[in-house]
Amino acid sequence: MEIIEKSKKTSIMKAIRQHEFGGPSVLQYEDAPVPEVKLGEVLVKVHAIGMNPPDWYLRDGYKSLPKEWQPEGSFPIILGTDISGIVERVADDVKDFSIGDEVYGMVRFPEGVFGESKAYAEYVSVPASQIALKPERIDHIHAAAAPMSLLTAWQFMIDLGHNVQNPLQPNKHEPVALEGKTVLVNGAGGGVGHFAVQIAKWKGARVIAVASGKQEAFLRDLGADEFIDYTKTHAHEIISGVDLVIDSVGGPTTGRFLHTLKPGGALFPIFPLGFDGTDEAKKLGVIVSATQVRSNGAQLAEVARLLNDGTLQIAIDSIFSLADAQKAHQRAALGHIQGKIVLKVI
Repeated sequence: MEIIEKSKKTSIMKAIRQHEFGGPSVLQYEDAPVPEVKLGEVLVKVHAIGMNPPDWYLRDGYKSLPKEWQPEGSFPIILGTDISGIVERVADDVKDFSIGDEVYGMVRFPEGVFGESKAYAEYVSVPASQIALKPERIDHIHAAAAPMSLLTAWQFMIDLGHNVQNPLQPNKHEPVALEGKTVLVNGAGGGVGHFAVQIAKWKGARVIAVASGKQEAFLRDLGADEFIDYTKTHAHEIISGVDLVIDSVGGPTTGRFLHTLKPGGALFPIFPLGFDGTDEAKKLGVIVSATQVRSNGAQLAEVARLLNDGTLQIAIDSIFSLADAQKAHQRAALGHIQGKIVLKVI
């Protein structure tokens, strides 16, 4: 009887849903059914949700992607991937997690891109393989801010963690050795960027951080050896001989960093769409490579140790309630985000 009552109590939840593509105003705080738990899954009572660029890309309908790549699906949809919370239910075949466990994860990305991940909600069902125990040292707000940004930096720089081929390039993405190297991180103050700075320093690299001037102290505290204020100086005009560029901004202008690299160096654009400098890269003898971040609970368990011992710090730009998701997306649209924006549920 107790189980039945519990099930009734959690049959309806609050969620942010949208019934059409558009700006922040399409995000509606409303009732939605609690997702069912299938084999291999757990139900998480969400405490916090980390926001990422794919959230607003999907909200708008992924207009930046070629038409043939734009996801198809049906409304209403629920955005989001990154969560931290407490396990509420466990499928019979799940052995690694129990009710009451504090967990964090990136849910169904990219395979659930058209709203199947359902992170902007009070409850989320998630494959057990995509979550890990939350680092004990940090709270749910900080844990929710980590998964996509940290996994992106990790899979680009340390361990790819999957064998899915990037359709934009003929070769498999391979991280490069960092110890003793010089690494330039463009967009260093953002979600992926501030983790890239820390990972490079952890691995023994000299780090040049490129961001707006107000972020200099923040990035030097994270370990940046040199700082360039892009509002005053163009890094690609004054820097040369770099081993690796992590361009967390990416896009059509990422090719400007090709000439900052030494022969044999590498440019990793986090957002590679629009890059058209393949021939120039070959002439210069440098590598341009990218990958698509993918959910990976085992990697989150690995980086949890670095979050627990303070090797990696998580910066929070701002916190909004779940009901204020529209305001959170308006904040994101302003840009110059330092770290991550988080939605607080509990």
